Amino acid sequence: MRRLVCLFIVLFSITAFAQKSEYSIIVKDIETQLPIENATVVIMKTKQILLSNKEGKVTFMLTGGSNIEISQTDYETLNIRWVSLKDDQKFVVYLKNNNNKLDEIVVSKENPQKIFQKIVANSRKKLASSYRLKVYVREFFMLDNKYSYYNDGLVNFQFSVNQKKSTTTLLVEQNRSYGLLETDVSADLKGYNLNNIMENYSNLKYFDQVLDPKTRKEYDFTTTGHPNNKDYYVLKITPLDKSKKALDTFEIVYDPVKKLIIEYTITIEPRNLMQIEEQTKPGSKNVTKSNIKVSYRIDGENYYLLSSNEEIAYNLVLKEQIKKIEVRNSFTTTHFNRQNFTYKESDVFKEKTLFNKKNKIMTNYWDISGFVATDEEKAIIAGLDYKL
Repeated sequence: MRRLVCLFIVLFSITAFAQKSEYSIIVKDIETQLPIENATVVIMKTKQILLSNKEGKVTFMLTGGSNIEISQTDYETLNIRWVSLKDDQKFVVYLKNNNNKLDEIVVSKENPQKIFQKIVANSRKKLASSYRLKVYVREFFMLDNKYSYYNDGLVNFQFSVNQKKSTTTLLVEQNRSYGLLETDVSADLKGYNLNNIMENYSNLKYFDQVLDPKTRKEYDFTTTGHPNNKDYYVLKITPLDKSKKALDTFEIVYDPVKKLIIEYTITIEPRNLMQIEEQTKPGSKNVTKSNIKVSYRIDGENYYLLSSNEEIAYNLVLKEQIKKIEVRNSFTTTHFNRQNFTYKESDVFKEKTLFNKKNKIMTNYWDISGFVATDEEKAIIAGLDYKL
């Protein structure tokens, strides 16, 4: 009997230790005490990657303990040892701002355009390798200024290299897709092609227009030091006032030593939108907003997409009305792996967007996905609970 009791205690202890617990971390600026958005939080034990939201918060599940690495472009990287956390307790960590104030113009013998070409070429070469990303994807669709449709999912992207160019195979683990209005808007749904958009991030296709000798003369190239990080430079590419073709404004943060892109933004400024002649023919699309922000992670020899946010809005001209359409898409990488996954061809997702995928929900994957949401988006997503 005594042996049975001892065995029961041991088994109970092992089971209790093996249970996963939920933890939350709030990342803040040590000086301002304000939350830091888009801080990268890496759980070293599981290699899970999370991004803090506007509240500076990340949430994750973990068995036992793990050291944690927290980084953000404007702050010093912080490595913390595991601290005993109670379930649902909010543990606050503070990052120190670099405050380098190095945003003066960088003087170089080499033309900024030539430097840009080398940075893009080297980044493309580094991204063109075989690996797997598990990505949390979410997408909002708005029709006439109303949130009309929503989808999100956990998606595996398998990268393979063909003729020095990366292509992707897509497998959907879990997903949910819901209309947010009583009316059917399926005929109006427009979404991002997941394979195309991921390949664009890998091949850096967005830079083709400023690499083209015919169009790059329409832009001004200026390189400055990063205002908060002495290890990075910032390249700004802006349309010349006299330009009639160039519309996008680019800002690229890069590592001048490793010659790798850390992040970039592409926007169309309102003043440039005004240069576009409005189309009136039925079927025409008049762009009213276009924003792209993409970031990458350097982890030793590994280099891959960390996150992205794209937003495009346009007015669709019809015979008797104009429909206002806006689509917002976000990617957050949660895991990187060099090992290929095995799959059947029937498992491959070949549709364009998750709008076309039947719902498959096994866990509350959205709670521990590194999801960066605004308060407005959180309210919309919370409203989906009754449908689950």
